[in-house]
Amino acid sequence: MRATGSGAGCGQSWPTCQGEVVPSLEGATAVEFTHRTVSGFSLILVVVLVVWVWRSLNKGQPARLGALLALVAIIGEALIGAVIVLAEWVADDASVARAVAVPLHLVNTLFLLAALALTAFWLSGGNRLDLSSKPTVTRAVIVGGVALILIAASGAVTALADTLFPGEGVDADFSAGAHFLTRLRVIHPMLAVGTAILGWWFSGKGSLPRTRSGRALPILVGLMLVTGAVNVLLGVPVWMQLIHLALADALWIAYVLTSAHSLQPTPTPISA
Repeated sequence: MRATGSGAGCGQSWPTCQGEVVPSLEGATAVEFTHRTVSGFSLILVVVLVVWVWRSLNKGQPARLGALLALVAIIGEALIGAVIVLAEWVADDASVARAVAVPLHLVNTLFLLAALALTAFWLSGGNRLDLSSKPTVTRAVIVGGVALILIAASGAVTALADTLFPGEGVDADFSAGAHFLTRLRVIHPMLAVGTAILGWWFSGKGSLPRTRSGRALPILVGLMLVTGAVNVLLGVPVWMQLIHLALADALWIAYVLTSAHSLQPTPTPISA
């Protein structure tokens, strides 16, 4: 949507598109309408998930909370998208409001993915997260999660700048006369590299659980760094942006599941 400049494909119209339920599917309108259709279908699936979980599980089961949070998140997705369209923070708009709304939209997506991942984790037999008896692990999980969220938010700002001001090289990041979005681009790679170094250091100390998600984390971090560099070298083509974003989502899901495994209650020893 953002990379192809199709955010205005349905005009200042929501939930209809160009004032129609099914518009003529051409160019930007086709991209925007497809996005809305997929989002609407996803909302229906989450509602089905909530109904099924709440009818199938007993009161107090953590998966019920996870499914409910997923519903809140996907409704938030729709509302944020509606505000962006109705306020016309699309196309060539380079306002501060859009610079806030775009990363907020992505952060809300991470919240949705986390809720769905935790719901799947709990439905697979996982227990409630033990936050009180593992303060060190809890702090590490929170710090790591905040770091990833900041990286994602700054990445959204960087991608927005690349879309609005294509062709501006690295020199523009440090130019006083450049647009503020362009000058903010440098924050994303700095955060990403710094967090990656710390993450690899912790994983080298054996602090990650030996689960599939825990083993995947360092690999996904490496792939993110490589695809980020390749993305810049190739001039941020849309297909590479999509790969980079897909890997970012996979990294976040792996982090959430690894954190959930790390925060499982410690079994109580059985006395002889």
